[in-house]
Amino acid sequence: MKPASALVLLGTALLLILGANCDICPAVKKDVEIFMKGTLEEYVTYVSRFQSNPLVLNNAKILKQCIDAKLTEEDKDLVLSGLDKVYASDLC
Repeated sequence: MKPASALVLLGTALLLILGANCDICPAVKKDVEIFMKGTLEEYVTYVSRFQSNPLVLNNAKILKQCIDAKLTEEDKDLVLSGLDKVYASDLC
């Protein structure tokens, strides 16, 4: 697993653990799935539902482009597979 995919996995796991709020898991899951597997337009559109700040939307676009350029489909599948274990935990 590449460092970038490990970082995504770790960051999401920490968010879930620190939040300890069951309501956050479905929202995080949908966001990560779109981030990993969706198109650039789908991800920016999804983020725009929650945030209208142009700087945030631009950063979302840049981050998605970076992930798409750096991670293979296999890397993305590994991230989602690892997160399935987090979602199945008692914390979610």
